[in-house]
Amino acid sequence: MMRLLIGVAAGYVLGARAGRGRYEQISRASKAVANSPATKKVVQISRQKLSDSLNTQPRLEPMKPLDEKTTILVPQDQLKKK
Repeated sequence: MMRLLIGVAAGYVLGARAGRGRYEQISRASKAVANSPATKKVVQISRQKLSDSLNTQPRLEPMKPLDEKTTILVPQDQLKKK
């Protein structure tokens, strides 16, 4: 999504005939958006969700501990929902 927005902004900047002033205005706005904490948070969350969806390791859930030092872990999809 971010690449699309950057591409659209770049295309507009390169195709605009408004002059250097408009170019500088768009450049400042795009830098402000790219460097904003909200944008960085959205990108971080999106990357984490993508990473989680592509992860081949099963998520493990703890079962009843056998003793103080031993806990059995099983994949989430093998747990029986009660």
